[in-house]
Amino acid sequence: MTSETCRTAGIEIADDYCSRCGICVAVCPFEAISKDEEQNKINLDLDECRVCGLCVTACPLSAINLVYYDVDSLTKKVQAEMAEKGAKTLVLSCRGSNPVTFNIEDTLKDENVENFVALRLPCVGRVPPEFYLNNLAAGVEKILVLQCEEDFCRFKKGSKIGINRFELLKEAVDALGYDPTNLIIKTNSLKAVYDTEKCVGCGKCVFICPYDAIVWKDVSTPEIITEDCMGCGACALVCPHQAIELRGYEFEPVTEIIKNCSNKVAKLQAQGKSPILLFVCQWSEFSALDDVQKGCLTDDVTIIELPCAKGFDPVLVLEALSLGFEGVMAVICPEELCKLEEGTYLGERNFSALKVVLKQYNLDDRFDSFRVSPKYPGEFKTKLEEFKKKISSIPETEDKTN
Repeated sequence: MTSETCRTAGIEIADDYCSRCGICVAVCPFEAISKDEEQNKINLDLDECRVCGLCVTACPLSAINLVYYDVDSLTKKVQAEMAEKGAKTLVLSCRGSNPVTFNIEDTLKDENVENFVALRLPCVGRVPPEFYLNNLAAGVEKILVLQCEEDFCRFKKGSKIGINRFELLKEAVDALGYDPTNLIIKTNSLKAVYDTEKCVGCGKCVFICPYDAIVWKDVSTPEIITEDCMGCGACALVCPHQAIELRGYEFEPVTEIIKNCSNKVAKLQAQGKSPILLFVCQWSEFSALDDVQKGCLTDDVTIIELPCAKGFDPVLVLEALSLGFEGVMAVICPEELCKLEEGTYLGERNFSALKVVLKQYNLDDRFDSFRVSPKYPGEFKTKLEEFKKKISSIPETEDKTN
């Protein structure tokens, strides 16, 4: 039996509790749930499922179980942080609209919000009214939701469902005696931006954009069609002068995270540990990216979150190895689960080019990439442990990149 067949899915339908109402079939953005009329049964096609959780929060009988982000756990987390900070405001944001490297205060500067607790999820569209009501009852005075624009949503229906639920929630809280004006929703999607002074007009960004969101201009800087930009980061990667960047994933802040974490490298090596750097597509793993604090998952593991595999920069791998990291691992989505055009394909093309360069320095065994899906809990951790074991068994080299 292969490891592929041994994987345990993180979502299941409890047939004994299911009423066959079909609501989950209607809300699933990926047609992963269907109803067998002849057998009177709801079926889940795990190959099509993206574990967005929209079906879970829509089910009136809680017959769908998902290992991520259940209401009770989220409520306890929020309340614990509220008590610790003495905060009365909750800020809930989509992962796609709020990168972990970005200062969320900048997004909230027009909302007059100072002391707050921030909760970041893959999609706020999956949050049920019960979660909001629980926190209002526990003393939260204001709830501000930052979600992706509807066309930008990585889960297709997530933003639309989130907005509809929020409007219905306002009516409910008004009836319960809470102030509905303290429930605020904003859209905030990541877009590429130009520094026109750095642009040399090479046109690489126009060529690489899979959404035709960048238009060539004969006598000026190429123009970004903002409404068509999906924030994948492919254009920023190919720009030779860093004239175009994705807000929240700029080159310099990412480099700074790597340098800050590399300061501990010598100490870790003296303890017999092998410092590892990970580049992780934010849609390939949920739990680990929730646990990241200032770029560090653990003392010996540093994570750089990517908006998509297309945003992977091979230069940063060389930088990391030169700073003392023992190995670099990239984690991306399986091709069939990629939420952006050509993400896995372009990412792996960059990996291949990088390995050619690393081989010249006899460092190709210090880099590897894996396809991982959050629908299989524990898969990420297993790959990471395998990679760490591999790196720790490699004899030290005198000089990694020089």
